[in-house]
Amino acid sequence: MTAKIRPSKGAPYARILGVGGYRPTRVVPNEEILKHIDSSDEWIRTRSGIATRHWAGPDETVAAMSVEAGGKAIADAGLTPEQIGAVIVSTVSHLKQTPAIATEIAHLLGTGKPAAFDISAGCAGFGYGLTLAKGMITDGTAEYVLVIGVERLSDLTDLEDRATAFLFGDGAGAVVVGPSKEPAIGPTAWGSEGDKSDTISQTLPWDVYRDQSAADVRYPALRQEGQAVFRWAVYEMAKVAQQALDEAGVAAEDLDAFIPHQANMRIIDSMIKTLKLPEHVTVARDVETTGNTSAASIPLAMERLLATGQAKSGDTALVIGFGAGLVYAATVVTLP
Repeated sequence: MTAKIRPSKGAPYARILGVGGYRPTRVVPNEEILKHIDSSDEWIRTRSGIATRHWAGPDETVAAMSVEAGGKAIADAGLTPEQIGAVIVSTVSHLKQTPAIATEIAHLLGTGKPAAFDISAGCAGFGYGLTLAKGMITDGTAEYVLVIGVERLSDLTDLEDRATAFLFGDGAGAVVVGPSKEPAIGPTAWGSEGDKSDTISQTLPWDVYRDQSAADVRYPALRQEGQAVFRWAVYEMAKVAQQALDEAGVAAEDLDAFIPHQANMRIIDSMIKTLKLPEHVTVARDVETTGNTSAASIPLAMERLLATGQAKSGDTALVIGFGAGLVYAATVVTLP
């Protein structure tokens, strides 16, 4: 006789219950970047919209920043660390192949013995983590999930590369996802275009250091084909954002906020125009003072909108991340 597996029993829906962020104390203006590249403050601002970014100090590790952001998100959700059943960390700048940094973060937060793992989905990583967390809640494998996006991209920035030296910042953003009686996280429009994987990449794989003396090899850094990435983001990501709206049954005029990946102000402005967002929709522009923090950018921008009162609890927001892979993820959420 074939055994029957008991079906999972989770919450009917999931929602974001709390949000937290951490930005390193050191603020780096464009003038500091210009010591290393032939450019100007005006060029950087015009091209990207970035005026400053935060870079982590020696004690502001990936784990330390995550603990700060995660602890704030747990408190904001009105929970204790012991109630967290899973920790998902999205990062490309934890420089150990193994173990996952999520397990260390979970321990430092005092969460007990939750499921804990890392994902690598670049600037779309927060959307991927949010989708996984939603599935855990509705499946019943966890009641509360902590999703963290964290980067120390200053470790992977080539200060002499005129195309990327000014782009990247450090920081951590986190949300707690838990049960909901009504839909508060919409269907995710996500995917990948691996034929474009070379447009954003690490300059050298780690095994180069196994085969050659470190003194003979320049330390790996992030590189990207700026124009190709810009065209892809402008022309393709608005379609993905619209798909997320359609699948959630939400029209652009129903939105209260738009929180895109903070990569470039020109990309954000182009998406606003293509999506025909009304003037009443609050748009996150955290990139101006935080730079591109990859997986951390969306939760950091969300935290700032709520902290400054530009958005409020219960608002409907469209979030979309896109980047290395190339990968993307968009969904509509109710803000905590």
